[in-house]
Parts: sequence; C-alpha cells; structure tokens
Amino acid sequence: NDYPTIHLLLRGDSGFAAPDLYKQCEENGTSYVIRLKGNKILREKASFLADALTSRTQNNKVDYAVVYGEFMYKAGPWPYERRVVCKVEKPENQMVYMYTFIVTNMDSSPEYLIKFYCKRGLMENFIKESKSGFDFSAVSSHNRIVNANRVQVHALAYNIFNWFRRLVLSAEMQKQRIDTVRLKLLKIAAKVVRSARYITFKLCSSCPYKEEFYDTLSAIGKLDVQLE
Repeated sequence: NDYPTIHLLLRGDSGFAAPDLYKQCEENGTSYVIRLKGNKILREKASFLADALTSRTQNNKVDYAVVYGEFMYKAGPWPYERRVVCKVEKPENQMVYMYTFIVTNMDSSPEYLIKFYCKRGLMENFIKESKSGFDFSAVSSHNRIVNANRVQVHALAYNIFNWFRRLVLSAEMQKQRIDTVRLKLLKIAAKVVRSARYITFKLCSSCPYKEEFYDTLSAIGKLDVQLE
C-alpha cells in the first residue's frame, strides 16, 4: 500500500506451492511463478508434450531436446483451475525425460516463464555472494536503524564491485565470485619501498595470477571517466 506504483512478483520453488499463497497473490495483484512437485496427474496432462518430444527426437536419440507447453490444472485443495506451464526435456545421451511444472497467473509464453523461473538460482547466488563476500549478515546490533544502515553500506560496496566487474574484468573473471577476484587481484605478496618522495609497492614477480592482474590494470587505464 505504501508503494502503489511498484508491481510485485513472487518467484519460488516447490516449498512455496501452497493454495493460500496463490490466493493472497491473486487478491493483491501480485504475479507469481511457483514450481510444482511432479505427480502422475501432471505428467498425464503433459503427455502431449512428451509425445511431441518423442516425435522430435525419433531420428536423434543423442542430442539434448526440449519442448514447452501449458495446460489448466486443479489440485485437490484448489477451488478452481490455474494455469500450469511445463517443460519436457531429454538430456544429452539420456532416454529418460525430465519434467518442470510451474503454476502461474502471468500471461507470458511457457518458455519465457520457465526461463524466468530458472533465474531464481542466479538470484540465490547473488544473495550467497553478498552474505559471504560483503558481510550482509552482519546485523548484530539491537537497533534496527543501525542494522539497516550497515546493510546499505554493504550494498553500496557490492554495487561498486559489480560496476568494477562489468567495466574492467575479463569475460572469464566476470563469472567469478568476489572471493576469487580478491585472491587473484588483491592478495598478492609485495614489498613496500619508501624513498624521500615516494612509496612503492613491488609486487611478487612469480604471482600465478600476474596476467589477470595486468589485464585488469590495463582495462582500468583505458576507462574514459567523465565527472560532471
């Protein structure tokens, strides 16, 4: 109610598959994509997709193949039918099909919704990185305002790192978590040499990540930063 212009969307695994939750979302205008545990009835309703996949792979039993579809479904405690989107896939070099069922109140295509749901794992990785790499869980104060401010500072640090990751890290290093990036670029043995005018850091010449370090340093030097 405090933010009427913000549209909420719930994305959850089968642990959130509860009729009361669907009802709350539908009554409050919240979109949802929630995974369902497979059962005999769901697989029977998706049999037309399994048949289509069998036809598609008739001449190729080796490569990966997938089909998407949808149907209406009413589980026992549900008061009415709901839309279920489905993915049936044949893993490479396997004959057994794998099923994914998602209940939703959204209108997008089955393929889009299932791929959107699968991004849930990516978000969990972000959360894991924020907690382990940026200490998001450090909310030990008894004062809620203090804890909220701490999280904001940690979130700022995480956003600055993501900015750094996208702007200057190589494609390979962009996939790596902050702990690995720190190990390769920051945790390098060095000797501090002081003179009358300068302080120089002489980095270890046998560092195993020397190439990554110089590539990153070169990318930073090529940035065209314009401050307004």
